[in-house]
Amino acid sequence: MKPYWSEIQPIDTFVVKMNGLLHQQDQKIVDCLYQPLIGPVSSALYYTLWNRVQENRLWSETLNHYHLMNFLDLNLDEIYQARLKLEGIGLLKTYVKTEADNRSFLYELQPPLSAEGFFTDGMLNIYLYQKIGKSQFLKLKRLFIDEKVDLSGYQEWTRSFQDVFSSLGSEALTDQEAQLASQPGEQQEFFHRSEPNLIKIGGEQFNFEVLFSGLSEIMVPRRVFTQEAKEAISKLAFLYSIDAVNMKNIVLASLDADQTIDIEELRKAARDWYQLEHDNQLPQLVDRVQPVYARNVMEPQTKEEQLISYLETISPRQFLIDLADGGEPALSDLQAVEDVLFHQKLPPGVINVLIHYVMLKTDMKLSKSYLAKIASHWSRKKIKTVKEAMDLAKNEHRQYQEWANDRKTPAQKRNKPIRTERLPDWFIEPQATEKVVFDEEQEEKRKRLEAIQQKYRQHGGDRNGANQ
Repeated sequence: MKPYWSEIQPIDTFVVKMNGLLHQQDQKIVDCLYQPLIGPVSSALYYTLWNRVQENRLWSETLNHYHLMNFLDLNLDEIYQARLKLEGIGLLKTYVKTEADNRSFLYELQPPLSAEGFFTDGMLNIYLYQKIGKSQFLKLKRLFIDEKVDLSGYQEWTRSFQDVFSSLGSEALTDQEAQLASQPGEQQEFFHRSEPNLIKIGGEQFNFEVLFSGLSEIMVPRRVFTQEAKEAISKLAFLYSIDAVNMKNIVLASLDADQTIDIEELRKAARDWYQLEHDNQLPQLVDRVQPVYARNVMEPQTKEEQLISYLETISPRQFLIDLADGGEPALSDLQAVEDVLFHQKLPPGVINVLIHYVMLKTDMKLSKSYLAKIASHWSRKKIKTVKEAMDLAKNEHRQYQEWANDRKTPAQKRNKPIRTERLPDWFIEPQATEKVVFDEEQEEKRKRLEAIQQKYRQHGGDRNGANQ
């Protein structure tokens, strides 16, 4: 991902366009259903752009981004990140035009999904459920539902148009002047209510070739993979992190008697698979890597900056994969990191520092309790960046070492051999050494971690943006 300052500047102008009229019900939907997922800053940006368009109009006047910065009391990076969330969740489309040295943006506001569309989306509703919990989710749903009208016993008596009105002749039907007068002028359009954009996950993110290779044509005819089915598969694969191999069994479980893919059964099978793998939990919507606004280094120069850049631009899952030399990380490690990510709300880059530190201090074993204890401390300290996490680890090292020692039984403390060993360069001050517990059977993993650190000091720039 490019740094925000290469894509937007305060002096850049913008104009807001409404993709159809927005109503009071739209505001209620954004407040209650979207805001828990995108946060209050993104919601505020949406409403600010909305209010720039006069009532019953479709276009705003031309403004620049200094206006948004002053009005929202935010820096440009915060506005940029809020804009990205609006784009990703389908509430905003962004267009840019560059002429000479001038750059202008067109922000087209999109209507939110209807309440019914949101609660039946299959992805956004699940993220919301996991975010706010069952009781609050059901309370919100009650805001958008009412009792059905029972029409049984009633007979419709509504009169048709021709029953009520009559025409004096056929002139009205052939009057070309009236027909032409009814058309909007060039570069004009009527006020209208646009259909909201459904969230779509690009099919290129899912390997359908691998899926098809595991499903014979006789077993599952290719005709069943309609555009709707493919979009559902791509969305579920993203939502539940399902690869093509595991998706094969999910597809088979969703086939009905007519050998077609039942979308509802597909969703159910995917959800059951995820909950089986993750102890009945549901996925949450999180940033995949350290957000740009919480990064310290844009163009790393020193070795330490290259390591920081690596930790900022890789997801915790990929970091664990790198530690496993390309293999799939242990499920227990993933669950430990996932718990910390969700419960302590630490940014992904900070989680990477935490993994790095805990691995080195606990013989390359990712202790869930030790991980959670330090994570809780960092959360209370409101640590947001990789550099802040590194600095705090240095300052609180003795305390963390005591916590690590408290975990060991007297027998472990007595039997484990001790050796003097250097910690990573980012951790220690010059000439400093530290005694750490060392287990010979973990030496290979320890060397791998040091090799990863060295690799990204030498080639840190190559990895930037690869895991966006």
